[in-house]
Amino acid sequence: MATAAPLISAPIMPAPALAPASPLSGIIKIVSSQIRNSFQKAQNDGVMRAYNMALAEHNYRIGNATITLEDMNDATDARGSLDVQTAAAVATQAINDPDAMLYLGPSLSAIARVSVPIMCSAQLAMISNEATYPGLTSQSPYNAPGEPDAYYPGCQRNFTRVVPTDTLQGAVAAEFARKIGVSRVYVLYDGGAYGQAIAGAFAASASRAGLQVVGGPEGMDRSASDYHALADRIGQTHPEMVYFGGIYGNNAGKLWQDLRAALGNDVKLMGPDGIYADGFLQLAGSAAEGTYATFPGVPAAFLTGKGADWYQRYKQQFHEEPEPYVAYGYEAMSVALDAIARAGKKDRAAIRDAVFATTNYEGVLGTWSFTSTGDTTLTAMSVRQVRNGAWDAATTQVIEAPP
Repeated sequence: MATAAPLISAPIMPAPALAPASPLSGIIKIVSSQIRNSFQKAQNDGVMRAYNMALAEHNYRIGNATITLEDMNDATDARGSLDVQTAAAVATQAINDPDAMLYLGPSLSAIARVSVPIMCSAQLAMISNEATYPGLTSQSPYNAPGEPDAYYPGCQRNFTRVVPTDTLQGAVAAEFARKIGVSRVYVLYDGGAYGQAIAGAFAASASRAGLQVVGGPEGMDRSASDYHALADRIGQTHPEMVYFGGIYGNNAGKLWQDLRAALGNDVKLMGPDGIYADGFLQLAGSAAEGTYATFPGVPAAFLTGKGADWYQRYKQQFHEEPEPYVAYGYEAMSVALDAIARAGKKDRAAIRDAVFATTNYEGVLGTWSFTSTGDTTLTAMSVRQVRNGAWDAATTQVIEAPP
């Protein structure tokens, strides 16, 4: 297995002096930091609509305080890959704003690796609806050295997420591969920390489930002009499935096209939530047909109870099917507002502590809690397949992560 990517460092700015805590009045700002351009724009436009939907349901107020939302872009690269300077600048801007009491995001785990320690130093709570890299919160065989403690240098943990980690997602993918009859699998990843972690989790779980890993986990060159030689080499191992750990913005579309050209349509292709979006279909074209993808949660259309009610309200209000992480964005904002109300004062540390104290929360995702590490207790995930050029809802299977 390839070694884990090194930690990405950015300067940690000293925390600004905050005014004494005050009751809920005046302006309380929630900062949203997501990729607002490039390959994730469509999905995160939906997340922003969900944020504002939750805020509108509270009339943008808690007690006597007005709640505002600042929409910030945490990446500038056209493909949405990590920009250390931008991620650090967004985090620094947030901690230097005396009205900023909570941060929602980021979109990518790689950006969280930069922003978490900056905001930890200022006691600014973070709630992510997308970042699934396990090393941000917990010990894992796929962590880079020093994780997760390196993200909390002399400060109390501040990062939480409403989605399960990739350790669980990789295990679900391997169990699904076994159930559909796969016995030989080749494992790739896109070179990033997220991709390496989920590919490693998949490979380890596949071996435990009795599958033969005939190659990898192997990192690929995400900037290559083509993958013909890689695809030919994979073909020589005679896999029944190729599993890709990574995001589709890292050239997954071209990879898929070359894999299909070399391996044909009989070899199954599978990836994680990093490819589960309409943008992947546009990049891969017809090569995406038949692809399986896991999602570390339940698609909006399959939510029950409060989730089903929210799904209908969202479609009626915005006249669109919400992309995968939109419901998780609504949940993140709802938890943020609940924590602010329970804290009862405009104080970052109090709000951070209230976020971590979220227990038996009855939201659109079900009833769940944050653990002491900031992870969710939710374990339900799903698998969906591309049919007729779309992620076909009829193929959806909801699966509980194995213990």
